[in-house]
Amino acid sequence: MNQTLLVELLTEELPPKALAKLGEAFAAGILNGLKARDFIESDSTATAYATPRRLAVSITKVRATSPDKSIREKVLPVSVALDKDGNPAAPLAKKLAALGFPDLKVSDLERASDGKAESFFYTYTAPGSNLQAGLQAALEDTLGKLPIPKLMSYQRPDGETVQFVRPAHKLIALHGADVVPVAVLGLAAGRVTLGHRFLSAGELQIDHADAYAATLEARGRIVPSVAARKERIRASLQDKANGDQVLMPESLLDEVNALVEWPVVYECRFEDAFLSVPQECLILTMQTNQKYFALTDAAGKLRSRFLIVSNLETSDPQHIIGGNERVVRPRLSDAKFFFEQDKKKKLADRLPGLGNVVYHNKLGTQGQRTERVKALAGKIAAALGADVALAERGALLAKADLLTDMVGEFPELQGIMGTYYARHDGEPEDVALAASEHYQPRFAGDALPSTQTGTVVALADKLETLVGIWGIGLQPTGDKDPFALRRHALGVLRMLVEKRLPLSLNDLLRDAAQLFAGNANFKDAAGDVFAFMLDRLRGLLRERGYAQNEIEAVVAQNPDRLDNILERLDAVKAFAALPEAESLAAANKRIANILKKNDGEAAAASVQSDLLKESAEEGLYSAMSQLRPQVDAAFAQGDFAGTLKSLARLRNDVDAFFNDVMVMAEDEQLRRNRIALLSDLHGMMNQVADISKLAA
Repeated sequence: MNQTLLVELLTEELPPKALAKLGEAFAAGILNGLKARDFIESDSTATAYATPRRLAVSITKVRATSPDKSIREKVLPVSVALDKDGNPAAPLAKKLAALGFPDLKVSDLERASDGKAESFFYTYTAPGSNLQAGLQAALEDTLGKLPIPKLMSYQRPDGETVQFVRPAHKLIALHGADVVPVAVLGLAAGRVTLGHRFLSAGELQIDHADAYAATLEARGRIVPSVAARKERIRASLQDKANGDQVLMPESLLDEVNALVEWPVVYECRFEDAFLSVPQECLILTMQTNQKYFALTDAAGKLRSRFLIVSNLETSDPQHIIGGNERVVRPRLSDAKFFFEQDKKKKLADRLPGLGNVVYHNKLGTQGQRTERVKALAGKIAAALGADVALAERGALLAKADLLTDMVGEFPELQGIMGTYYARHDGEPEDVALAASEHYQPRFAGDALPSTQTGTVVALADKLETLVGIWGIGLQPTGDKDPFALRRHALGVLRMLVEKRLPLSLNDLLRDAAQLFAGNANFKDAAGDVFAFMLDRLRGLLRERGYAQNEIEAVVAQNPDRLDNILERLDAVKAFAALPEAESLAAANKRIANILKKNDGEAAAASVQSDLLKESAEEGLYSAMSQLRPQVDAAFAQGDFAGTLKSLARLRNDVDAFFNDVMVMAEDEQLRRNRIALLSDLHGMMNQVADISKLAA
């Protein structure tokens, strides 16, 4: 009979950061184990449960007995089973006995090919097994494969030593209302569990597998579902916010969710005097050290009240609220102390200390790196017509906050604190912002620097890292990228593309490589980094929705400047939609092949009109001559769409040329002249993009 199966393992408190994965793996392991043993219907569903003290799964439509199976067993090749006279040989009798069929005769066996040789087969029906055997095997397999961060050894009351993530105390295995008599970790299955440590009294009996979640919630004060518990926390936080914004990163929600079984949200407060500290510091200390949820007003300004998620519900929560307020106060006091102490020393006065901080043993100290970034920032600022002095000052101070007490306590605040301290020191606002903005973009989708100085310093910082780390042989390999060079490359590309910066990527990389002149550990890898960045560019453009062939049409030309690459791609997209595009792309591909094959044969210096013998080549030459001024003017004005659309007028003349003209004529002058004509056409067609990449 099909019934819901419930399996629960009650333990001591499980590691919070591993709880969700443990719960998912426990449920999936038992489901898949039973499915492999044919106890699960095709439309069965599994529900995973996990709380700080339990892992459980409920599976609907589980069979009490697996179905009988028809099994076709290969016995032996005929050549081995029979002797030369066709009589059963000794190996056959031995094999049949080993298979458990000692009384079978040759006439009971099927004779057929196994794909290589003729063999004997025997088909029989194997009876199904009971759920106890199937669940026992599935449970043992599952516990052996759980993603346990660290095994713990403990001794049970009977003296047995057991290894598991935490000591286990009870096991439930119910098929409908019946206990399935399995055992693991020295525990025999029953129907009894425990509810909340403080809100529930005594043992809790589960009468039926279908009643598990409802019984735990109603009588045990437990919300067993990870997802349901998390959404209850989220809704309670929003309700208690009273119109303010709750700062609840998913990682914090997940961690708090793994610490409670019956979540209750309470409001706490701290003294307004702490609001004089940068709010990023207060928010981080509340989230990281105390697992609290900060509140801000509609403008994003931190409130002096915060929310906590407790595992206790009480009509008088003042002792809980007061206790948490007392706990957070020393943390906020530490942050205030660090901030006040740090302000006593200017960022500029900390710069000599960077000379004592190793950046990389092959690339020197942070002080040396700062000088390299400063020099590169000055060159980039000059190329952009930006304020060189601001860029160099911003680069010089960008890493100085690494030596502050606040960043030492909270490394996540590097850059952010630099901006606060630079403002306190009276530095120009662009210089102050560069301290935080030079880290941008920190991740996919992050904002770009808002100021020109911040952009310049961000480019210099990322390029120095890219070229320097690559130059000492630490480029990314496979999925390993310990220095985040892929992220740095994407950051540079996004700034060049989205901010339309008129900078040469090759020049930027060469300037960065020159910073390491004289370093014996460094090998100039600007060319390799350029190729690497073009690969990242392809991915970036795919994310923007461009087709692969459109991207290749532009990127295959190894673009050096990226400020107009989006316009080029849009032009290619528009050209590809024209009815003439397919024919011209195919012709361009053919031209490229001809020019490549005849690379060793010099074309004429220029097309000589008196050597154009065929009307088709005369027609093409005439059409090109008339169209060239218009194409060149459109390209010079940055009208890439107009440039490509103008080329559509050449379709008939190009088709006629390839239909009527023999390019590889025996006459050398004719041949060289025709190659020159095609070379001119190829250059004219590919100013914006290599349209041959659009050909099928």
